[in-house]
Parts: sequence; structure tokens; C-alpha cells
Amino acid sequence: MRHSLPLAPQFYVTAPQPCPYLEGRMERKLFTALQGEGAGLLNDALSKQGFRRSQNVLYRPSCAECSACISARIRVADFIPTKSQRRVIKRNAHLSRRARSPWATEEQYNLFRDYLDHRHATGGMADMDMFEFAAMVEETPVRTRLIEYTSAKTAQELQAVCLTDILEDGLSMVYSFFHPTMERDSPGTHIILDHIEIARDLGLPFVYLGYWVPGSPKMDYKSRFAGVEIYSDGAWAHLREDGDYDAALHPLSTDSIAEQVSKISLPDLAQP
Repeated sequence: MRHSLPLAPQFYVTAPQPCPYLEGRMERKLFTALQGEGAGLLNDALSKQGFRRSQNVLYRPSCAECSACISARIRVADFIPTKSQRRVIKRNAHLSRRARSPWATEEQYNLFRDYLDHRHATGGMADMDMFEFAAMVEETPVRTRLIEYTSAKTAQELQAVCLTDILEDGLSMVYSFFHPTMERDSPGTHIILDHIEIARDLGLPFVYLGYWVPGSPKMDYKSRFAGVEIYSDGAWAHLREDGDYDAALHPLSTDSIAEQVSKISLPDLAQP
């Protein structure tokens, strides 16, 4: 099915498939191609409206009976680490950060495989080979970096990686992975905390975390950061209690695809 706006990118919707976050529900995604000279402008504009990038595609959940997948970001100026998060920073103080161009290496892929085999052995990415991994990293029409975390204390120097887009108003954490032995040190939390510091150093106001799903244990960690706000009903607002979003699970909570597309604000891609 295709929906489009006049003189604008075309939008499509995927076929329904089982939801990875809420049992018994089906998910669909609204998406559009990200290409050409206007790719950066489009990525910036749609990221502010709850879209995420995957290679040369921008997508947003668009389920027929549910709107529980809510885009989340951290307002850097409002972030204050908790005692627990300060302990995470201390436990990971031995890690060194380095930023690289989006070019896949065998070392990264081996770490990626260890991560998937340990945490997501039955997930949708479980069968990704080196070529598919390289495509995930390298097929980007926007400003992207690989943020690597290394340690001289371990036999395997590379410990964690985050594929990160640099937007006009923040950092978008596209995908991160880490060595299974790091799990006790909360590396996922550490990577987010470090991205907050990177954004602060660059003078960027936000760190985009992807989607938060109320009621999903897999996504609960995103609500633990001070300064989190979510995109709902066409605007960003401070995160409230999980129960305040119960209506998002109702079948009538989601607009039709045509209504959703009509509400999307697009940049003027005709400008040089």
C-alpha cells in the first residue's frame, strides 16, 4: 500500500508481523526512502517527528490496533545522573571512546555476533552475515559515526560499539552492541550516558533513544533517565507514569495511515 504527499517523498506501510515487544500484538511500520541531496534535511525533520533511520530508510511504527511504541529522547540540559548511573560511570571508567567513520570491520562484526548469540539468538537479526552487517553500518546517506569503546584491561580490546547519527539538534543512537562479559557493568546504560556527554560537548540539546514501550520490560531502562521526553500526539512532552499511556493500547488510539501521512511536516527539499 502506498500513500504520498504532493511533491514530497512517498510513504509506504509494511505488512503486519508479530510485535517483538508486546505479546499477542502485530506491528506495522510507516516508512520512506532516505536518499539524494535532501537526505540530511529529511532525516532531521522526521527524527523530530518520531521517525528512526535504518540504512537508507526512515520508519515509524504504525500499528492498526496500538500506538504503544513512542519515540523517546533525553533533553541534555535537564539530565542529572542518579546514584545508580554514577556507579555505572565508575564501573566503566576503564573504557576509552573513539569515533570512526561508518566503515565495518571484522572485529566489529565478531563483537556483533557475540552480542546477538548471547542476547538475541532468536531475533530478527540473528542470521545477519558480514555483508549484511556492513550494509547496516555503511549504507547511510547522512552524517553517521561509529562510536567504539575499548579497554586495555581485557584480551579483546573492542568492548562496545554504537552506530550514531549526528542530527542538527542531537545524536540519534541507531544501534548499539557490546561484549557479553560486560553485561554486569550495564554497558547499554554507559553508552547512553556517554552519548549525553558527547552531545553536551557538541552543544546539541538532545540524545534520541529510539522507541520506548510502556509495559515492555525490554524498554523499561529508557524511562530511568532524567530529562526523558516522548513524542505523542504530534508534540514532545515530559515522560509521565506508565499508566498514563494505557490508552495507547486501545484499537482506536491509532490514526489511519492517510491521516498519519497528512500530519507529517516535511522540509523544503527544493532548497539548495
